Amino acid sequence: MATKRTGRITKISGNMVTAAFDTFAVQNEVAYIIHGQERLKSEVIRIRGNLAEMQVYESTIGLKIKEEVEFTDELLSVELGPGLLGQIFDGLENPLPLIAEKHGFFLTRGIYLKPLADESQWEFTPLAKAGDIVRPSDKLGFVTEKIFKHYIMAPFYLHGASEVVSIAASGNYNLTHPVARLKDASGKIQEVFLKQAWPVKIPIQAYAEKLKPQQPLVTKMRLIDSLFPVAKGGTYCIPGPFGAGKTVLQQLTSRHAEVDIVVIAACGERAGEVVETLKTFPAIIDPKTGRPLSDRTVIICNTSSMPVAARESSVYTAVTIAEYYRQMGLHVLLLADSTSRWAQAMREMSGRLEEIPGEEAFPAYLESRIASFYERAGAVRLYDGSAGSVTIGGTVSPAGGNFEEPVTQATLKVVGAFHGLSRERSDARRYPAIDPLISWSKYKSFIDETQMKRGHAILRKSHDVAQMMKVIGEEGTSLADFVDYLKGEFFDFVYLQQNAFDPVDEATPRERQKHIFNFIYQIIEAELVFQDKEDARQFFQKLRQQFRSWNSATWESPEFAQLEKETAGLIATQRKPYT
Repeated sequence: MATKRTGRITKISGNMVTAAFDTFAVQNEVAYIIHGQERLKSEVIRIRGNLAEMQVYESTIGLKIKEEVEFTDELLSVELGPGLLGQIFDGLENPLPLIAEKHGFFLTRGIYLKPLADESQWEFTPLAKAGDIVRPSDKLGFVTEKIFKHYIMAPFYLHGASEVVSIAASGNYNLTHPVARLKDASGKIQEVFLKQAWPVKIPIQAYAEKLKPQQPLVTKMRLIDSLFPVAKGGTYCIPGPFGAGKTVLQQLTSRHAEVDIVVIAACGERAGEVVETLKTFPAIIDPKTGRPLSDRTVIICNTSSMPVAARESSVYTAVTIAEYYRQMGLHVLLLADSTSRWAQAMREMSGRLEEIPGEEAFPAYLESRIASFYERAGAVRLYDGSAGSVTIGGTVSPAGGNFEEPVTQATLKVVGAFHGLSRERSDARRYPAIDPLISWSKYKSFIDETQMKRGHAILRKSHDVAQMMKVIGEEGTSLADFVDYLKGEFFDFVYLQQNAFDPVDEATPRERQKHIFNFIYQIIEAELVFQDKEDARQFFQKLRQQFRSWNSATWESPEFAQLEKETAGLIATQRKPYT
């Protein structure tokens, strides 16, 4: 039996506690501070001589010098298995509804509950048989979880190939009952259960190949899909000032994006926004399945009032759960809101560690930490030939909407798409408030590239003419420039903006986007004849109203076809006749 390793507290600085140990300590291992009847979870983040500096995931009020610290020799890990979907966890994977049920709504310090109910029964169906050779993450069987086949996989920590010695017959088993026994190359027998544990800060790499993200991830947000697309397995960030609509945009994306699983990491958001998410998600009906959206959602919740160290754990817990479902061949979307809070927690812990500060007092390793998080996204080909992906979208909350601050800049260096929200568009009620003049994407859209470039060009020309008119007035602008200005405003109004309260317009499928974009492209390219600027203004006002009705018509319905015909007829009245 291993000797129990302990230490004594020598220093307390906010959420950082220093303990002296007699034997040894391990970097990133979990340690418990013994305070009366409480055991407070912490993680060793730096070792200097015989001193272990730990970030504590609980309030440290009342701790005293010389109190005992117990080292566990275990890394910070999460349980992975059936029962995750529909759950709400904190950053340490404690089930928050169960804690509230047992201990009240005010979270009690030092209470840790098992994330998965060990006694729950799951109907297991074997896929492998005795004598089969399997590799890490190969499917041994499955249970049904919500709407998915939840595959029970060979443990990720195995090395090389293992032989299936025995496997359980079809039947109901709980999470602690072994369903298979595997023999590795050294002859050691490993028991496999319906659940397994994995350290959150180590990526799961049990796959054959990591692929370049190429397949578009359809979010059904027209501005994103058509102009600044995201790929399955890609990364993107949504920086913007407070109140610009980051949370609303993430919620609509989680509801309508063409992915299997959505993992939401509320890593340090204000409690009011988190409560709204927790209240609305169970009530939202998934448009794809007709069942509650929570059936394919996992929420990791750490409000800004919780200890700062817990923000970091919530980010890593969320991405580990996302990787777990990716190993089943599913496409997962991870939404982190907001990574600025995580960065602020890193800054606070770095200050307590007395490290040399970087720009704006953030730690010098800020960029590498953010990069290592986004690098865990990706599309992979598994050993059985199937494919899965983790797409990561993180919001950033720069102070004052300043995109030059360190967290935004560090994020922009590693992501594949940038959806910058602007205060001007938000104040003008242009939703989503993504500014098309500053946003970009490295991924390929399903919209024709020539048409997409023309769309970008008319938006820039319209903006330039609008700025010019602020100086010299409308009367100093030529009719041709004024028409370009109206075309850009029309494109913005009827295509880039979406009505989140309209059941049809809030989400636009791929084929409809391609059809409408092509239609608008013809309008942008058309030579339209007007008598004067007032004539042009009235025409585009009529066209706007016509398009608003068209956007609310169900795709490929008789009403949709009729409105398209009427719109084409309206455009024909102003089109320059052929000579």
